[in-house]
Amino acid sequence: MKEIFEIKDKDIIYSLLDDAEYGTLAICKENIPYSLPVNFIRIDNLIYFHGSKKGRKIETIKANPKASFSVTKELSLIQSYFSSNDNLACPATQFFKSVIIDGQIEFVEKYDEKVLALQKLMEKLQPEGGYRALNDEVYKKIINATTIYKLIPNQIKAKFKLGQNLNKERFEMIVENLEKRGDELDKDTLSLMKYFRNNSI
Repeated sequence: MKEIFEIKDKDIIYSLLDDAEYGTLAICKENIPYSLPVNFIRIDNLIYFHGSKKGRKIETIKANPKASFSVTKELSLIQSYFSSNDNLACPATQFFKSVIIDGQIEFVEKYDEKVLALQKLMEKLQPEGGYRALNDEVYKKIINATTIYKLIPNQIKAKFKLGQNLNKERFEMIVENLEKRGDELDKDTLSLMKYFRNNSI
């Protein structure tokens, strides 16, 4: 990873994780990789997941608890002519924000920790409420039948590609073209481009 794209500020990394509805969990058993999209919740520096007690995912984790988890937020697609007039395809690119967490998965056995993880997940995905709190006795049977597991990180790396490496001319050309196109994603991208151009994170 180019150092200019790397993000080390934990608040910025956690913000990306907290805003994302799902990520991709990569696991491996007997040298056969398996990746799957999963909902998740971050609590402190831990990443919690939930699911059934049986299936390929659980069998794979039990065989090998090492895992990698990634979250990506796509930003504007940058057409080749947004930053160059040479009629080549090479300048075309995609701006994005991403984080990859490598670590070890542990199954959660304590009931109160399960309740906490599921409550926080509901608060994230359904912030308007409209449900009984997860510590209600009505959920006990369901929670006991649900597997909760957490990723304990040993490495967190974030990469935000927003044109930080571009010279002034190419950067300003992209800004001008994004302003002309002007959709909502472009507006978000422009704001981030200007922020990271002016701030070393």
